[in-house]
Amino acid sequence: MMNESNRREFLKASGLLTGSALLTSLPFGLQAGGFHHSVDDTIKVALIGCGGRGSGAAAQALNTKQNVKLVAMADAFRDRLDEAYSNLSKRRDAAQKVDVPEDRKFVGFDAYKQAIALADVVILATPPGFRPMHFEEAVRQNKHIFMEKPVATDAPGVRKVLAAAEEAKKKKLNVVVGLQRHYQYNYREMIKRIHDGALGDIVGGSVYWVSGGVWVKPRQPNQTEMEHQMRNWYYFNWLCGDHINEQHIHNIDVANWVKQGYPVSAQGTGGRQVRTGKEYGEIFDHHIVDFVYADGTTINSQCRHYEGTYSKVDEQFVGTKGKVDSFGRNSVLKKYNGQAIYTHPNDAKKPDPNPYQVEHDELFEAIAKGMYKFADAENGAKSTMTSIMGRMATYSGKMVTWEEAINSQINLFPDKLAWDAMPKVLPNADGFYPVAVPGKTITV
Repeated sequence: MMNESNRREFLKASGLLTGSALLTSLPFGLQAGGFHHSVDDTIKVALIGCGGRGSGAAAQALNTKQNVKLVAMADAFRDRLDEAYSNLSKRRDAAQKVDVPEDRKFVGFDAYKQAIALADVVILATPPGFRPMHFEEAVRQNKHIFMEKPVATDAPGVRKVLAAAEEAKKKKLNVVVGLQRHYQYNYREMIKRIHDGALGDIVGGSVYWVSGGVWVKPRQPNQTEMEHQMRNWYYFNWLCGDHINEQHIHNIDVANWVKQGYPVSAQGTGGRQVRTGKEYGEIFDHHIVDFVYADGTTINSQCRHYEGTYSKVDEQFVGTKGKVDSFGRNSVLKKYNGQAIYTHPNDAKKPDPNPYQVEHDELFEAIAKGMYKFADAENGAKSTMTSIMGRMATYSGKMVTWEEAINSQINLFPDKLAWDAMPKVLPNADGFYPVAVPGKTITV
C-alpha cells in the first residue's frame, strides 16, 4: 500500500492537488487544467442528484477509509438538496466529512456543471434520463465517476454514454456503475466458477424482478407538467425508461455477465393490467421477454409491479453439467443429482460486506493509490441497452434485434429543459398519458 508521501505525490501528479492532468500521457490540452485545485490530499466529492439513492451513495463514499469530503451538491429541486444535506449532516459516519456551504449548493437544470467543476470525484444519481449528459460533462471535466444504473433511457443516450466511456478510458478516469452485484461477493465467487466451467455451457436461464412496485408522487396543485413528471419520474420513459430498465436491469445485467455477452435479439409481451391509473404515467406494469444470445441460448426475463402477489428478485441458470437455482442466501452451484459443486459461505457471524459500500470502497481506494482500475461504463451502457431492447420488444410486440435497437433514432428527451417547457409525452384532457399498444407502437 502506498505510504503517505507517495500518495501525496500521486495526488499532486494527478491533479487532485494541483489541477494538472491525471497522467502525464494525456494530451497537452488536458494537462493544462480540468481538475479542482486542492490544498491537501483530500479527495473532494460532488453529489449530482440528491434523492434517496444519491444520499445513500454519498454516505457510502464518505464512509470509505480514504480522506474524502463532500464539497458540492446539485439538484433540480432545492427541497431535495436541503433534505439530503440535512440527512447527511446528521449521520455519525458522514457528518464530519460534509462541507457544503450555501455557495456550493447548486439548483436547476444546469447546476451539475458548477458542482462537477469543484470536485475530484462525482456521484451521478439523478433520474437516469439525465445520466448521459451528466456523464459526458464529468468526463469532459476529467473527473473520476460513480454513476447509478441505468445509464440512459433510449438508444441515443446509450450511444452518448458509450462515446464518453471511450474518452474516459483514454483519460484513465475510474468509472464505477451502480450495478452492485458486480461488487457482491457471492455473485463474484459463483460467476467466476461458472466462467471456469463449473456448470459446463450455459444453455438457458431465467431472471426475475417481480414485486409490488414502488412509490407514486401524485400531481400537486400549480405544478407545471415538467415539474410533475420530474417529481414522479419513475413513470415517464424519458426519465426512467420503465421499470424493466430502472429495476430489472440488475437481473438482466447478471444474465449478460453469466453469458459474457449481450443478446442479439429480444421478443416479448407486456402491458398494464393492475396499475392502470393516471398516476402511473405511461409505463407498463409487467414485461416478459425472451433474450436470445449469439450461441442460441434463450434467457427468460420477467418483471412486474403487482401488489399482493408472489415476489422474487433473483436469477437462475442451467448448464450442461449443472445449475444454479438462486443467488440469494442459499447460493449453491450443483450437479443435476443434487451434489453441491460450490456453496457460498453463509456465516451470520461474519456476513459478506454490503455491496453498495464495497463499490465505493474499491473505487476510492483505487483513486487514493493512483490506480486506473475501473471502467464499468461500457458494460453499464450495454446492459442498459439490453433492458431498453426488452422494452422495445414489449411495447411493439415485435422481434427486435440488437442492431435495430442500438441504432434507433427515437429520442425521448425533451427538446428544451425549463420548468415551463413541455416534455414530449403529455396527458389528455382526462389526465391520462398515452400508453404503448403492441402491434401498433413503433419503437425502433
